[in-house]
Order: sequence, then structure tokens, then C-alpha cells
Amino acid sequence: MSAAADFEALYGARPDGVWAAPGRVNLIGEYTDFNDGFVLPLALPHTTVAAVSRRDDGVLRLHSGSADFGTGGIVQLDVDSLEPLSGGGWAAYPAGVVWALRAAGHPVTGADVHLTSTVPTGAGLSSSAALEVVTALALNDLFDLGLGRPELARLAQRAENAFVGVPCGVMDQMASACAEEGHALHLDTRDLSYRQVPFDLAAEGLALLVVDTRVKHALGDGAYAERRAGCEAGARALGVRTLREVDAAHLPAALDRLGDETILRYVRHVVSDNDRVARVIALLDTGATRAVGPVLTEGHASLRDDLRVSCPELDLVVEAANAAGALGARMTGGGFGGSAVVLVEADRAEEIGAAVRKAFADAGYAEPGIFPAVPSAGARRL
Repeated sequence: MSAAADFEALYGARPDGVWAAPGRVNLIGEYTDFNDGFVLPLALPHTTVAAVSRRDDGVLRLHSGSADFGTGGIVQLDVDSLEPLSGGGWAAYPAGVVWALRAAGHPVTGADVHLTSTVPTGAGLSSSAALEVVTALALNDLFDLGLGRPELARLAQRAENAFVGVPCGVMDQMASACAEEGHALHLDTRDLSYRQVPFDLAAEGLALLVVDTRVKHALGDGAYAERRAGCEAGARALGVRTLREVDAAHLPAALDRLGDETILRYVRHVVSDNDRVARVIALLDTGATRAVGPVLTEGHASLRDDLRVSCPELDLVVEAANAAGALGARMTGGGFGGSAVVLVEADRAEEIGAAVRKAFADAGYAEPGIFPAVPSAGARRL
């Protein structure tokens, strides 16, 4: 059945509309977004779909048709009684968007919502951002709020930060809201300015594989927040507002001023990853896409050794893929599990994927999920 038909069976009437928002994979620039830095994500074809109708009685009804969210009955809430960090599992994400919109003064008076998703959860592919952004876009349309995509992304981020309790940056929501088919999104997270960078790998005989390790990660467990706090401490020690203000050319001198070894590592990663984004953009702009591969592998080493957010399964993806002839690879997303990206010659994609699967089998790990990352459209009404 379609989302609209499922909605009708559930709520007894056709929805006012159906919307979709994609997950994302980040090519380069990790843990830079909450440091006002640069990132280069692209939207995936995997989406969260929301069938929604407006209500004017203060009632919010939420239903999930996806096992990853946790199927069950309708969750009914009072929009006037929504409180941050009040639990609720998957329902906290769309509820948090309603809360954030209302807190910003927008007259959202309730809704009936039915959600389904093909974005893998816990894989570092921004299933939470897709859930937030599709809700925000639907409510923006239904209540004629007139908000632009960057503003919707900011409100979705606020929902995750202040309502759900995950101190994420804004990259995931911006990628889901603003990406374009066939492009990567070069985003400046300080002012949310962005450029759509052509990223047609197939035309160059290339492919970008996503390898889902099946190791679930949860960014609300404190490890992500600890790294964010460490970066903020590093900025204070260096006398800057954010680490965005530290230029890579001056990094050695800056590191000499840091006494705490952990903070030093965090600072080194963020500043060097901002520089890697600039290097990748320069390569893409000159058509040297294959040369991006080594920069990805370099970025993984920094995430593994300086930020220490990798895991044995992610390290094995990078090691096995590169040994099999990949152009480069790195973990993507918040880490501690989740996914990696692997840049390959298209005609070797199956061979390299098979090598990764064999490496996992030999190590006694569960078989990873492998699929091509096709740059896809951002959030839209269907």
C-alpha cells in the first residue's frame, strides 16, 4: 500500500499530503559542523516518507510503519504539553520538531502523521535528520509558515539538540533539506551558505560505495557530547570562538599551546578535516576526482587516531577495501559503528565489495550491507 492509503486505513481519511526527506552520507568533513566548519555531504535515495494532515485541536498523533522505528500503535500527544527530553523513542524526533516550531513562535496546532522509512537506523546515515526534516517540511507547507530550507534545517537541529538531547551539528539536517540530485553539498556551517557541487561519478567510471557495518551506534550515549565539549575547550584555550578560526597552516603553532593531550588530538582532527574538505573541493572543481581517494583514507586515520571514534569493523572496511584496490575509504558519520564510504572504479565495485565481505567473514563479523551512494534529491513534497 502507498503512504496515503496506509494513512487512510489508520486515521479514516486521506492525508492532506505526502512528503519525503532523504538520509545522507558525508563524503568528507566529520565533526566539523559544530565547530562552524565545512562539510561535503550528499543525499541518498533512501528516504523517510510522511503522510500528514493538519489538525487544529492541539492533538499530535504519530504512527510508524517502519520496524526500525518500532512499529506499534498511534502515539498521541498534546502539543501544549510537549517537554524536552521526555523520552518517547522514535516519536521524540517528530514531536521535537513540533515543539521547536512552536517555541520559535510558529502556530502549529496539531497533526496526524504516518511515517515509513528506508533509511537504515544506527548506520550513520542520518535517519534521525530525515525524520525531523520530513516533519518540518510537511508542517511548513500545511501551516503556511513560509520558512526556507536552511531555517527548517536549523529548527530540526534544535529539535534534536534540545528536545531529544543529541548535541549534533546542522550538517545532517541541511543535507536532507537542501541537497540536489547529482550533486554534493559544500556547506559552510557557520552561516549555512552552500554550493551544489556536481558529483556525477558514473560519468567518470567511478562509484561511491556505502558499507554498513551493522554495528549500531547511539550518539546520545555521551561520547559525541564529550568530543564536542573537548573541541569547545580547545577553542577557548586558543582564544577563538570556534575551531573554524584556526587555519591549517598555523595548526602546529596552535597545538604547541595546548597542554591537554586529548583536546590537542580533537583540535588537530577538526582543523585538518576542514582542510581536507577544501582539498577535496579543489580536486572536484578541477576534475581530479580519483585523487579524492587518498584524502578519504587520510581522513579515516584522523578519525581513528585523533578523534578515536572508529571501531574494528570500520577499520576493517577501510583496510580491506584499499587492499583490494579501492581509490580510498573512510568511516562516515558520528562513528562508533555505522558506515564507511569507499571510492572505487565502477568496474571493480563488485570485486571490492566481495573482498570486504570476505574480510568480515574471516573476522567473524556479521555480513555488512553494501550499496552505491547515488547523489539524490533533498526533501520534497510527493
